[in-house]
Amino acid sequence: MSAVFNSSTSATSTASDSAAVKSNGLGVSDDMFMTLLVAQIKNQDPLNPQDPSQFVTQLSQLSQTSALQSLVSQGKSAATQMDGLQTLLLGARIGSDVAVRSDSVELGSQALNGRFELASGSAATSLVLTDALGQAHSVALGSRGVGVNTFSLDPASLGLAPGRYSIAVKTDGSETPAVDITGKLESVRVSGSSGVVLKVTNVGEVASSAITGFNSPAG
Repeated sequence: MSAVFNSSTSATSTASDSAAVKSNGLGVSDDMFMTLLVAQIKNQDPLNPQDPSQFVTQLSQLSQTSALQSLVSQGKSAATQMDGLQTLLLGARIGSDVAVRSDSVELGSQALNGRFELASGSAATSLVLTDALGQAHSVALGSRGVGVNTFSLDPASLGLAPGRYSIAVKTDGSETPAVDITGKLESVRVSGSSGVVLKVTNVGEVASSAITGFNSPAG
C-alpha cells in the first residue's frame, strides 16, 4: 500500500487559503475554513507528511473548529428560546405601567410621568425638552435631594405641542442623571434584527433591556 502526496494540489489549497484570509482581515468564514482545512489534510501523506507536526496541528484544528461550530449552533438555539420565553413573560405584562430608560419622549395630551436619581442634591433642577426643530424648553423642578426624584408634566399647560422631544435633566452641578419615563406597555413583538421589542406609551418602541421597573397591571 502506498500513499502519494499531491504537492501541486496542496500548494493550490494553501494559496487559496492565504488569498481568502488576505481578502478578509478577520479570516475566512467557518464553512470556507473547514473546506480548506479538509482539503489540506486529504492531500497530505499521513505516513510520510512533509511536516508531521503540521499534520497533527491540522487534525487538531479540524476537531476544534467542529466543536466551536457546534457550540455556536447551540448558543443560537438557546438565544432563540430565551427570546421566546421573554416574549411570553412580557406579553403577560401588557397593560401594566413600566419604567423605561430613554433620552426621548412622545408628548401628546396625556401627562408625562418619570423619575431620575441624583447622587448629590441640586438647588436648581430642571427638565430640558428639545423639539424636532432644535428648540429647547426648560421646565423648572426646583430643589431636589439625593436619591430617586419623580416628576409629572402636563404638556398642554406648559404649551408643549404634541410630538417627539429629547429629554434631559439639568442640575446646578455637573451631574447628568438618566431619565426613566413611566408609560403603559402596549405591545410586545419579536424582531429578527432587534430581538424583543416593546411599545410603551409616551416613549414608543424600545428594546426590552430599556425596562427599569414594573408596576401592577391596570385595573
